[in-house]
Amino acid sequence: MAQTANDGQADFWNADPGRNWVLFQPDMDLILAEVAAEVFRQAAPAPGERVIDIGCGAGTTTLEAARRVGAAGRALGLDISHPLLERAEERRRDAGLANLAFLHGDAQVHPFEPAGTDLILSRFGVMFFADPVAAFRNMASALRPGGRMVFAVWSNGQVNPFFSTPGRIAAERLGPPEVVDPDGPGPMALRDPARVLHLFNESGMVEAEVRKVPLDLHHPGGVDRVVTMLGRLGGIPGILREKGGTAEDLAAILAGVREAFAGYATPDGIRIPAEINLCTAVKS
Repeated sequence: MAQTANDGQADFWNADPGRNWVLFQPDMDLILAEVAAEVFRQAAPAPGERVIDIGCGAGTTTLEAARRVGAAGRALGLDISHPLLERAEERRRDAGLANLAFLHGDAQVHPFEPAGTDLILSRFGVMFFADPVAAFRNMASALRPGGRMVFAVWSNGQVNPFFSTPGRIAAERLGPPEVVDPDGPGPMALRDPARVLHLFNESGMVEAEVRKVPLDLHHPGGVDRVVTMLGRLGGIPGILREKGGTAEDLAAILAGVREAFAGYATPDGIRIPAEINLCTAVKS
């Protein structure tokens, strides 16, 4: 069994949230396509490089990294969710990629090969550590001198209606959720660029930069498809569990989200404005 320092996250992602992410994996790939494009534009994996994808989930970005580094390179996807890794492995087999592997593990404590990696990247996989300093130090240990990290993390929730709007509508229906540490493990844990720069500095990385990138979360299936997905993923299921919400509550919340998101409908589907922090650094 893989060593883990994040048992709460392991429990979460190996239960219904992980299985639901598998169910909606094609939708999430569409929604996050611009995010992945920004990561790869910055990371620029080169033929022959060795790449690690942290929090790889169902493997979308790992598969892309493997294609870009080619047969002479190597890509490794690391995640703590068995359901997501099973889906990732299915996709690897379907793609016929031999320069790619998926591994169950916790990047905070995983025993990486020291200085064996050219690039560590992540699309929203580094915000869930119980001890971010330890996690960033451990990831940095895997990089060769001059190796680089490129991470996409969410910016502030208030500029990301994909999160803030469903959360607000659910709280209006069921009451505010339990107050939690805003810097604890979760989607917005690295919203503050200063915190990310501190983590890079503590892990021995240099040339650190955090750039705010506005983009769209686009789904050609439109408002209804995204609202259906949000009934199973994200904040709405969480607050329903916490408050003992009913099917009637869920229907009312989703109706409110559908109305709120109607303004994001376009001729080619829904486009929800978003903002990410694109975080980069180099190993000294």
